[in-house]
Amino acid sequence: MDITDQAGEIRAGEELDAAKVGRFLKDSIPNLNGEIAIKQFPSGNSNLTYLVKIGETDLILRRPPIGKKAKTAHDMNREYRILKALKPVFPYCPEPLAYTEDESVMGCPFYVMERLRGIILRKDIPEEMKVTPGEMKKICENYINVWAELHSIDYKKIGLENFGNPEGYVRRQVEGWSKRYRDAKTPDVPDFEKVMQWLYDQMPEDSGTPALIHNDFKLDNVVLNPENQTEIIGILDWEMATLGDPIMDLGSGLAYWVDSSDPDQLKMMHQHPTMTPGAMTRQELIDYYSKKTGRSIQSFRFYYCFGLFRLAVIAQQIYYRFYHGQTKNPRFGWFAYGVKILEQVSSQLIG
Repeated sequence: MDITDQAGEIRAGEELDAAKVGRFLKDSIPNLNGEIAIKQFPSGNSNLTYLVKIGETDLILRRPPIGKKAKTAHDMNREYRILKALKPVFPYCPEPLAYTEDESVMGCPFYVMERLRGIILRKDIPEEMKVTPGEMKKICENYINVWAELHSIDYKKIGLENFGNPEGYVRRQVEGWSKRYRDAKTPDVPDFEKVMQWLYDQMPEDSGTPALIHNDFKLDNVVLNPENQTEIIGILDWEMATLGDPIMDLGSGLAYWVDSSDPDQLKMMHQHPTMTPGAMTRQELIDYYSKKTGRSIQSFRFYYCFGLFRLAVIAQQIYYRFYHGQTKNPRFGWFAYGVKILEQVSSQLIG
Protein backbone atom coordinates (compact mmCIF):
# COMPACT_ATOMS: atom_id res chain seq x y z
CA MET A 1 0.00 0.00 0.00
CA ASP A 2 1.23 3.51 -0.86
CA ILE A 3 1.54 5.51 2.39
CA THR A 4 2.88 8.68 0.78
CA ASP A 5 0.69 11.77 1.04
CA GLN A 6 -2.19 11.62 -1.45
CA ALA A 7 -4.50 14.26 -2.95
CA GLY A 8 -8.22 13.69 -3.44
CA GLU A 9 -11.31 15.32 -4.85
CA ILE A 10 -11.58 19.12 -4.81
CA ARG A 11 -13.91 20.53 -2.17
CA ALA A 12 -17.03 22.39 -3.30
CA GLY A 13 -16.34 26.09 -3.75
CA GLU A 14 -12.56 25.59 -4.02
CA GLU A 15 -12.36 24.48 -7.66
CA LEU A 16 -9.76 25.88 -10.09
CA ASP A 17 -10.15 26.64 -13.79
CA ALA A 18 -7.94 23.88 -15.21
CA ALA A 19 -7.65 25.45 -18.66
CA LYS A 20 -6.41 28.81 -17.30
CA VAL A 21 -4.04 27.17 -14.82
CA GLY A 22 -2.66 24.88 -17.52
CA ARG A 23 -1.98 27.76 -19.92
CA PHE A 24 -0.19 29.75 -17.21
CA LEU A 25 1.99 26.82 -16.17
CA LYS A 26 2.97 25.85 -19.71
CA ASP A 27 3.91 29.48 -20.40
CA SER A 28 5.92 29.75 -17.17
CA ILE A 29 7.69 26.39 -16.72
CA PRO A 30 9.75 24.83 -19.53
CA ASN A 31 9.05 21.39 -20.96
CA LEU A 32 5.53 20.89 -19.63
CA ASN A 33 3.45 18.81 -22.03
CA GLY A 34 0.26 16.83 -21.81
CA GLU A 35 -3.21 17.03 -20.34
CA ILE A 36 -3.82 18.74 -17.00
CA ALA A 37 -5.51 17.13 -14.00
CA ILE A 38 -6.03 18.83 -10.64
CA LYS A 39 -6.71 17.30 -7.21
CA GLN A 40 -6.69 18.83 -3.73
CA PHE A 41 -4.89 17.82 -0.57
CA PRO A 42 -7.53 17.41 2.15
CA SER A 43 -5.48 18.59 5.12
CA GLY A 44 -4.22 22.06 5.91
CA ASN A 45 -6.29 24.74 7.57
CA SER A 46 -5.03 27.88 5.90
CA ASN A 47 -3.68 28.22 2.36
CA LEU A 48 -5.21 25.77 -0.10
CA THR A 49 -2.90 23.16 -1.62
CA TYR A 50 -3.49 21.34 -4.90
CA LEU A 51 -1.76 18.60 -6.85
CA VAL A 52 -1.49 19.66 -10.50
CA LYS A 53 -0.48 16.92 -12.91
CA ILE A 54 0.53 17.89 -16.45
CA GLY A 55 1.48 14.87 -18.47
CA GLU A 56 3.99 12.99 -16.30
CA THR A 57 4.94 16.02 -14.17
CA ASP A 58 3.52 16.54 -10.67
CA LEU A 59 3.41 20.09 -9.29
CA ILE A 60 2.06 21.63 -6.10
CA LEU A 61 -0.04 24.79 -6.31
CA ARG A 62 -0.65 27.03 -3.28
CA ARG A 63 -3.28 29.75 -3.12
CA PRO A 64 -4.99 31.75 -0.33
CA PRO A 65 -8.20 30.43 1.25
CA ILE A 66 -11.65 31.53 0.19
CA GLY A 67 -13.33 34.24 2.29
CA LYS A 68 -12.17 36.79 4.90
CA LYS A 69 -8.46 36.55 5.66
CA ALA A 70 -6.18 38.11 8.25
CA LYS A 71 -4.72 41.28 6.77
CA THR A 72 -1.07 40.22 6.71
CA ALA A 73 -1.63 36.49 6.18
CA HIS A 74 -1.56 34.42 2.98
CA ASP A 75 1.09 36.52 1.21
CA MET A 76 1.91 34.25 -1.71
CA ASN A 77 4.79 36.39 -2.97
CA ARG A 78 6.44 36.38 0.45
CA GLU A 79 6.19 32.58 0.71
CA TYR A 80 7.59 32.21 -2.80
CA ARG A 81 10.50 34.57 -2.08
CA ILE A 82 11.61 32.77 1.07
CA LEU A 83 11.66 29.43 -0.75
CA LYS A 84 13.76 31.00 -3.54
CA ALA A 85 16.27 32.33 -1.03
CA LEU A 86 16.35 29.26 1.21
CA LYS A 87 16.51 26.42 -1.31
CA PRO A 88 20.26 26.76 -2.06
CA VAL A 89 21.24 26.55 1.64
CA PHE A 90 18.41 24.51 3.17
CA PRO A 91 17.72 21.43 1.03
CA TYR A 92 14.50 20.57 2.85
CA CYS A 93 12.63 23.33 0.99
CA PRO A 94 10.60 22.40 -2.06
CA GLU A 95 11.86 24.23 -5.15
CA PRO A 96 9.58 27.14 -6.14
CA LEU A 97 8.90 27.19 -9.89
CA ALA A 98 6.42 29.95 -10.78
CA TYR A 99 4.49 32.81 -9.19
CA THR A 100 1.88 35.23 -10.49
CA GLU A 101 -0.26 38.10 -9.25
CA ASP A 102 -2.34 38.01 -12.44
CA GLU A 103 -5.84 37.61 -11.04
CA SER A 104 -7.24 36.63 -14.43
CA VAL A 105 -5.97 33.09 -13.79
CA MET A 106 -7.85 32.37 -10.53
CA GLY A 107 -8.71 35.70 -8.92
CA CYS A 108 -5.75 35.82 -6.53
CA PRO A 109 -1.96 35.52 -6.43
CA PHE A 110 -0.60 31.97 -6.25
CA TYR A 111 2.60 30.03 -6.74
CA VAL A 112 3.69 26.59 -7.90
CA MET A 113 6.51 24.42 -6.58
CA GLU A 114 7.96 20.95 -7.01
CA ARG A 115 6.22 18.03 -5.36
CA LEU A 116 8.13 16.31 -2.56
CA ARG A 117 6.77 12.79 -2.61
CA GLY A 118 7.00 11.26 0.83
CA ILE A 119 5.30 10.27 4.07
CA ILE A 120 3.54 12.90 6.18
CA LEU A 121 2.63 11.89 9.72
CA ARG A 122 -0.84 13.02 10.65
CA LYS A 123 -2.94 11.94 13.63
CA ASP A 124 -1.61 8.40 13.93
CA ILE A 125 1.27 6.39 12.49
CA PRO A 126 0.06 4.42 9.45
CA GLU A 127 -0.07 0.73 10.38
CA GLU A 128 1.95 -0.10 7.26
CA MET A 129 4.94 1.89 8.53
CA LYS A 130 5.58 -0.48 11.46
CA VAL A 131 7.64 2.12 13.32
CA THR A 132 9.70 0.74 16.20
CA PRO A 133 10.26 2.78 19.39
CA GLY A 134 13.87 3.28 18.30
CA GLU A 135 12.78 4.59 14.90
CA MET A 136 10.23 6.92 16.48
CA LYS A 137 12.92 8.36 18.71
CA LYS A 138 15.15 8.86 15.66
CA ILE A 139 12.34 10.72 13.86
CA CYS A 140 12.07 13.02 16.90
CA GLU A 141 15.81 13.64 16.96
CA ASN A 142 15.89 14.42 13.24
CA TYR A 143 12.90 16.72 13.72
CA ILE A 144 14.95 18.80 16.16
CA ASN A 145 18.13 18.46 14.07
CA VAL A 146 16.44 20.05 11.05
CA TRP A 147 14.77 22.72 13.19
CA ALA A 148 18.12 23.62 14.77
CA GLU A 149 19.72 23.72 11.30
CA LEU A 150 17.09 26.22 10.15
CA HIS A 151 17.76 28.41 13.19
CA SER A 152 21.50 28.37 12.44
CA ILE A 153 21.21 29.82 8.91
CA ASP A 154 22.92 33.17 8.34
CA TYR A 155 19.86 34.91 6.92
CA LYS A 156 21.86 38.00 5.94
CA LYS A 157 24.06 35.95 3.61
CA ILE A 158 21.04 34.75 1.63
CA GLY A 159 19.48 38.20 1.32
CA LEU A 160 16.72 37.85 3.93
CA GLU A 161 17.93 40.54 6.34
CA ASN A 162 14.77 42.57 5.59
CA PHE A 163 12.43 39.60 5.85
CA GLY A 164 11.26 40.67 9.30
CA ASN A 165 12.16 42.80 12.31
CA PRO A 166 13.54 40.58 15.09
CA GLU A 167 13.96 43.41 17.59
CA GLY A 168 11.14 43.41 20.15
CA TYR A 169 9.78 40.19 18.64
CA VAL A 170 8.34 38.71 21.85
CA ARG A 171 6.33 41.83 22.72
CA ARG A 172 5.01 42.20 19.18
CA GLN A 173 3.89 38.58 19.13
CA VAL A 174 2.00 38.81 22.42
CA GLU A 175 0.33 42.08 21.45
CA GLY A 176 -0.29 41.08 17.84
CA TRP A 177 -1.83 37.67 18.53
CA SER A 178 -3.97 39.15 21.31
CA LYS A 179 -5.37 41.68 18.84
CA ARG A 180 -5.97 38.95 16.27
CA TYR A 181 -7.95 36.91 18.76
CA ARG A 182 -10.12 39.83 19.78
CA ASP A 183 -10.73 40.68 16.11
CA ALA A 184 -11.73 37.11 15.26
CA LYS A 185 -13.75 36.32 18.39
CA THR A 186 -17.26 34.97 17.92
CA PRO A 187 -19.95 34.88 20.65
CA ASP A 188 -19.59 31.13 21.25
CA VAL A 189 -15.92 30.99 22.36
CA PRO A 190 -14.06 32.08 25.55
CA ASP A 191 -12.65 35.60 25.75
CA PHE A 192 -9.09 34.43 26.71
CA GLU A 193 -8.56 37.68 28.62
CA LYS A 194 -6.96 35.99 31.66
CA VAL A 195 -4.42 34.17 29.46
CA MET A 196 -3.66 37.25 27.37
CA GLN A 197 -3.05 39.33 30.49
CA TRP A 198 -0.74 36.65 31.95
CA LEU A 199 1.28 36.50 28.74
CA TYR A 200 1.63 40.28 28.74
CA ASP A 201 2.69 40.35 32.40
CA GLN A 202 5.12 37.43 32.11
CA MET A 203 6.74 38.02 28.74
CA PRO A 204 10.55 37.85 28.85
CA GLU A 205 13.02 39.85 26.82
CA ASP A 206 13.98 38.42 23.43
CA SER A 207 16.10 35.35 24.09
CA GLY A 208 19.26 36.48 22.29
CA THR A 209 20.50 35.81 18.77
CA PRO A 210 17.57 36.14 16.34
CA ALA A 211 17.04 33.54 13.63
CA LEU A 212 15.06 32.66 10.55
CA ILE A 213 12.03 30.89 12.03
CA HIS A 214 9.38 28.74 10.36
CA ASN A 215 6.54 29.65 12.74
CA ASP A 216 4.54 26.47 12.07
CA PHE A 217 7.11 23.71 12.57
CA LYS A 218 5.04 20.59 13.27
CA LEU A 219 5.01 16.96 12.24
CA ASP A 220 2.46 17.26 9.46
CA ASN A 221 4.68 19.87 7.81
CA VAL A 222 7.53 17.34 7.75
CA VAL A 223 8.06 14.99 4.79
CA LEU A 224 9.74 11.64 5.49
CA ASN A 225 11.67 9.54 2.98
CA PRO A 226 9.55 6.48 1.96
CA GLU A 227 12.79 4.48 1.54
CA ASN A 228 14.13 5.47 4.98
CA GLN A 229 11.23 6.51 7.15
CA THR A 230 13.32 8.19 9.86
CA GLU A 231 14.92 10.57 7.36
CA ILE A 232 13.41 14.03 6.82
CA ILE A 233 13.47 15.13 3.17
CA GLY A 234 11.22 18.17 3.28
CA ILE A 235 9.64 20.93 5.34
CA LEU A 236 6.38 22.43 4.03
CA ASP A 237 4.12 25.46 4.61
CA TRP A 238 6.41 28.49 4.89
CA GLU A 239 3.64 31.09 4.88
CA MET A 240 4.34 32.34 8.42
CA ALA A 241 8.16 32.25 8.30
CA THR A 242 9.95 35.39 9.47
CA LEU A 243 12.93 36.66 11.45
CA GLY A 244 12.45 36.38 15.17
CA ASP A 245 13.14 34.65 18.46
CA PRO A 246 13.94 30.94 17.92
CA ILE A 247 12.64 29.99 21.40
CA MET A 248 9.28 31.51 20.49
CA ASP A 249 9.39 29.35 17.36
CA LEU A 250 10.06 26.32 19.55
CA GLY A 251 7.14 27.22 21.80
CA SER A 252 4.79 27.70 18.85
CA GLY A 253 5.76 24.35 17.32
CA LEU A 254 5.75 22.32 20.53
CA ALA A 255 2.24 23.55 21.36
CA TYR A 256 1.15 20.88 18.86
CA TRP A 257 3.16 18.22 20.73
CA VAL A 258 0.91 16.22 23.07
CA ASP A 259 2.47 14.07 25.82
CA SER A 260 0.84 11.02 27.38
CA SER A 261 0.89 12.92 30.71
CA ASP A 262 -1.08 15.89 29.33
CA PRO A 263 -4.70 16.62 30.34
CA ASP A 264 -7.22 14.23 28.79
CA GLN A 265 -8.99 16.97 26.82
CA LEU A 266 -5.69 17.90 25.15
CA LYS A 267 -4.94 14.27 24.33
CA MET A 268 -8.35 14.02 22.69
CA MET A 269 -7.31 16.88 20.38
CA HIS A 270 -3.99 15.39 19.29
CA GLN A 271 -3.30 15.79 15.58
CA HIS A 272 0.12 14.15 15.42
CA PRO A 273 1.46 10.78 16.63
CA THR A 274 3.49 12.30 19.46
CA MET A 275 2.36 9.68 22.01
CA THR A 276 3.66 6.79 19.89
CA PRO A 277 6.02 4.46 21.82
CA GLY A 278 9.54 5.83 21.54
CA ALA A 279 8.45 9.43 20.94
CA MET A 280 10.33 12.02 22.96
CA THR A 281 8.38 14.20 25.37
CA ARG A 282 8.19 17.98 25.00
CA GLN A 283 10.79 18.39 27.74
CA GLU A 284 13.12 15.90 26.08
CA LEU A 285 12.77 17.78 22.81
CA ILE A 286 13.51 21.08 24.57
CA ASP A 287 16.59 19.60 26.23
CA TYR A 288 17.80 18.08 22.96
CA TYR A 289 17.30 21.39 21.12
CA SER A 290 19.21 23.25 23.84
CA LYS A 291 22.09 20.76 23.59
CA LYS A 292 22.16 20.96 19.76
CA THR A 293 22.08 24.76 19.59
CA GLY A 294 23.78 25.83 22.80
CA ARG A 295 20.80 28.08 23.53
CA SER A 296 19.95 28.19 27.23
CA ILE A 297 16.25 27.69 28.03
CA GLN A 298 15.64 28.46 31.72
CA SER A 299 11.85 28.19 31.75
CA PHE A 300 9.61 27.07 28.92
CA ARG A 301 6.22 27.76 30.56
CA PHE A 302 5.75 31.20 28.98
CA TYR A 303 6.72 29.94 25.51
CA TYR A 304 4.47 26.88 25.75
CA CYS A 305 1.53 28.93 27.00
CA PHE A 306 2.06 31.42 24.18
CA GLY A 307 2.15 28.50 21.73
CA LEU A 308 -1.18 27.16 23.03
CA PHE A 309 -2.75 30.61 22.81
CA ARG A 310 -1.39 31.21 19.32
CA LEU A 311 -2.79 27.85 18.23
CA ALA A 312 -6.17 28.92 19.59
CA VAL A 313 -6.00 32.18 17.61
CA ILE A 314 -5.21 30.32 14.39
CA ALA A 315 -8.11 27.95 15.02
CA GLN A 316 -10.42 30.87 15.83
CA GLN A 317 -9.48 32.79 12.70
CA ILE A 318 -10.41 29.73 10.66
CA TYR A 319 -13.59 29.17 12.67
CA TYR A 320 -14.53 32.83 12.13
CA ARG A 321 -14.71 32.17 8.39
CA PHE A 322 -16.88 29.09 8.97
CA TYR A 323 -19.13 30.89 11.48
CA HIS A 324 -19.79 33.67 8.96
CA GLY A 325 -20.36 31.27 6.06
CA GLN A 326 -17.18 32.20 4.21
CA THR A 327 -15.96 28.61 3.89
CA LYS A 328 -17.93 25.42 3.36
CA ASN A 329 -15.41 22.98 4.83
CA PRO A 330 -17.46 21.14 7.50
CA ARG A 331 -14.47 20.17 9.65
CA PHE A 332 -13.91 23.83 10.49
CA GLY A 333 -17.20 23.79 12.41
CA TRP A 334 -15.50 21.81 15.17
CA PHE A 335 -12.73 24.34 15.67
CA ALA A 336 -14.70 26.26 18.31
CA TYR A 337 -14.45 23.19 20.58
CA GLY A 338 -10.70 23.17 20.08
CA VAL A 339 -10.51 26.85 21.04
CA LYS A 340 -12.41 26.11 24.27
CA ILE A 341 -10.10 23.22 25.16
CA LEU A 342 -6.98 25.30 24.50
CA GLU A 343 -8.36 28.02 26.78
CA GLN A 344 -8.95 25.47 29.53
CA VAL A 345 -5.47 23.95 29.22
CA SER A 346 -3.65 27.28 29.07
CA SER A 347 -5.65 28.56 32.05
CA GLN A 348 -4.65 25.45 34.02
CA LEU A 349 -1.03 25.97 32.99
CA ILE A 350 -0.83 29.50 34.37
CA GLY A 351 -2.73 28.58 37.57
